[in-house]
Amino acid sequence: MPQTVLMMGSDSDWPTLEPVVATLKELGIDCAVRVLSAHRTPEQAREFVQQSEKGGTKVFLCAAGVAAHLAGAVAAHTSRPVIGIPIASGPLNGLDALLSTVQMPPGVPVATVAIGGAVNAAVLAAQIIGTGDAAVAQRVADWRKAQTQKVLEKDRKLQEKLK
Repeated sequence: MPQTVLMMGSDSDWPTLEPVVATLKELGIDCAVRVLSAHRTPEQAREFVQQSEKGGTKVFLCAAGVAAHLAGAVAAHTSRPVIGIPIASGPLNGLDALLSTVQMPPGVPVATVAIGGAVNAAVLAAQIIGTGDAAVAQRVADWRKAQTQKVLEKDRKLQEKLK
């Protein structure tokens, strides 16, 4: 089983979540991806979480919109870190999902990123894994340096245009 698992409540969330898998891949971390619902497939979701944990999964990333119960349901079945990714959907455009994801009861935490925050969720998962894996920690540090260089290069190009 991969070190990370990405679970989404609906396949319609995939376009928002593709950057999770791409970023993890860029950081050298494998990721399993599943569509499982906290409400429509609760038993299958629970079984998958338990099997994943036994198989060595270190971090669960869970995305859902509106009621956004998937991350909390997963957190109820594992002591591994769970990262919630609220999806922009429904009449509140993701605000309801954000609030649902962050308002967990004491003892059942879900780390939560911004609405649609796929890249940050992946980087956070890599940072968590990196606390016990020096190679992953180095790849995250290198990735962040590359991000800095990209911004500086954009600034340089803009300054050239303004001359």
